[in-house]
Amino acid sequence: MSAGESEIRVEKPATALRRGWTTGACATAATKAALTALISGDFPDPIQITLPKGETPSFALARESLKEERAMAGIIKDAGDDPDVTHGALVMASVRRLPYGAGIVFKAGTGVGTVTKAGLPVAVGEPAINPVPRKMMSEVVAALCAKHGIPADVEIEIGIENGAELALQTWNPRLGIIGGLSVLGTTGIVHPFSCSAWIHSIHRGIDVARAEGFAHVLGATGSTSEKTAQAFHNLSDIACLDMGDFAGGLLKYLRVHPVPRLTIAGGFAKLTKLAQGALDLHSGRSQVDMAWLATQTETLGGSHLKQQILNANTALEVLELTQDHGLDLAAAIAMAARETALETLRGAPVEVDVMVTNRIGKLLAHAR
Repeated sequence: MSAGESEIRVEKPATALRRGWTTGACATAATKAALTALISGDFPDPIQITLPKGETPSFALARESLKEERAMAGIIKDAGDDPDVTHGALVMASVRRLPYGAGIVFKAGTGVGTVTKAGLPVAVGEPAINPVPRKMMSEVVAALCAKHGIPADVEIEIGIENGAELALQTWNPRLGIIGGLSVLGTTGIVHPFSCSAWIHSIHRGIDVARAEGFAHVLGATGSTSEKTAQAFHNLSDIACLDMGDFAGGLLKYLRVHPVPRLTIAGGFAKLTKLAQGALDLHSGRSQVDMAWLATQTETLGGSHLKQQILNANTALEVLELTQDHGLDLAAAIAMAARETALETLRGAPVEVDVMVTNRIGKLLAHAR
């Protein structure tokens, strides 16, 4: 647990982890099964698809329905050992043929959201189905239609059971995706505890904030510091980027896609790591350096505390020790963390301030 901020985290197990499949892969397999049934009258089960990198997984059908003009197939998403909110969700594809020349049309079924804000890779008003899953489904439809000598004029409606409820546990409401989940995926494979999905969400949050004209965004290490900084600066939810441990993912994207002002907020331990120069603040990938903290304390006139700091078990213990001796170590950490952020931005036109909070949300220091 980080000093200065209480967080709930699913830690990566020590044993080997099982991969899973993205929502986009499940939707593609369901689309292929449904269209095959619409054309031939039979549902292939299991159904095999080819992923962007050449893998050919097979998926068992959990639900199927065939009517005269429409077919539907459903697949239970298996996210492997990743703590994905959509693990176990039923992903459904319903297809019907359209008039000649209509092309391939995507529709949001129950549980799939609709894009309402600019800045995402899908246009406003479109179903929240990302470009790679759209491409995968389009290729499946085109291949099947070509095989049977019919035009690829097909409506694909993707739905996710209980998707509206599950979406409340995701970034979708902040990103302006209303009514349900997004259909995501770039490779079709879910890598357990992957950083890429989280960083991708940070990038999309920045894109939406820029498109909405926001001049000030917030990246926080957890919900407690986020609430404090959001209230302090009176920021909209859309301006709040769920940075978590990925300070580098946030700062490097802002370097190329700047927003005029950035606030970074977090607990003392997390921001100590940033102050030390770490850009990944996860406990498994960076550690608080007690010797470094002792040096910082010495510059504040606390050289007599060196041995106690070196023997300390946690950053919180160091913070409380320095506070007891009237030393403002939190302010020094905030300033050093701000310097790391500015160095990472490499001159990008972004003003930065850093807020250090304790675990109940009290502001300990503010560097600006």
